[in-house]
Amino acid sequence: MRVLENSPVDRLGRSLRDLRISVTDRCNFRCTYCMPEEKYHRHFKFLTTEERLDFEEILRLTRLFAVAGVRKLRITGGEPLLRPALGDLIGDLRELPGIEEIALTTNGILLAQHAAGLKAAGLDRVTVSLDAIDKKVFREMSGGRGGLSRVFDGINAALESGLTPVKVNAVVQRGVNDHLVPELLERFRGTGVIVRLIEYMDVGNINHWRESDTVPSAELRERIASRWPLRAEPNNYDGEVATRYMYEDGAGEVGFISSVTQPFCGSCHRARLSSDGQLFTCLFATSGTDLREPLRAGASDEELAGIINKVWTRRADRYSEQRAQLIRDGREVQKMEMYYIGG
Repeated sequence: MRVLENSPVDRLGRSLRDLRISVTDRCNFRCTYCMPEEKYHRHFKFLTTEERLDFEEILRLTRLFAVAGVRKLRITGGEPLLRPALGDLIGDLRELPGIEEIALTTNGILLAQHAAGLKAAGLDRVTVSLDAIDKKVFREMSGGRGGLSRVFDGINAALESGLTPVKVNAVVQRGVNDHLVPELLERFRGTGVIVRLIEYMDVGNINHWRESDTVPSAELRERIASRWPLRAEPNNYDGEVATRYMYEDGAGEVGFISSVTQPFCGSCHRARLSSDGQLFTCLFATSGTDLREPLRAGASDEELAGIINKVWTRRADRYSEQRAQLIRDGREVQKMEMYYIGG
């Protein structure tokens, strides 16, 4: 991947290549590990329209990130398809010099009605978050919102529209849905959909994470390989978060994202922009840098670029590599919640 000569490099030698853009903090699910209903109820105060960046502001900031070396964009939330006219933003982002790929992460409920339009606007591919295809467990994990049939319709529409490769991300929790992983894999084997199994981790604070709730990827691989032999594959690019395996029988690919047991901080090139304009340099960040205030106060492109450069060159984040020691030392870290920072 080409990196510009003026691309900032952080204290651990990592360049800025990827930007995840959260377009809303709202979601139509209430997943138990992210936005449980008891806290994010109908009276919860989410960001107002005025507090969120508008599309012109997102576009301006993303242009500066592209100049700094960003080549890949991922649109996130909350649930990004709740943001009206999202295709307009994607179309404008597609025109930015240097941007090579635009992807989107969604829970899939609204995807069927938007897939063709998003593809036409310039979206390259989608990732659908789907933790189980057992109706009861799906309902429990999603907070009783949505329905499986609509998620499947969304995945099928994405395939038909060419938003490929379609990936399905499943967060695996011990005693909750780990026993259903084979059923999930069986559903998508041979379809071209890549299932990626994510170790349950301590994003934010609200999920009250315990290490015992995490099923190590190595354990999952053993379980899967006992039924469908797997063959390890090389990464597609430097910094890819998932380790890749192919089914030996040719039925497709499965990935493992192992932030807890095999941290990949050393190859992390991602920055995150929240929907209210906060810049974060780690998924496990405790705070961000406000870009909205100087943007709206009339800062020049040069001044905003200077802030971005300064934040990245001072970056030394490697929380996943430090997690075990922090736990041993009894040092609790108050992190930003995932619905806000953008997963």
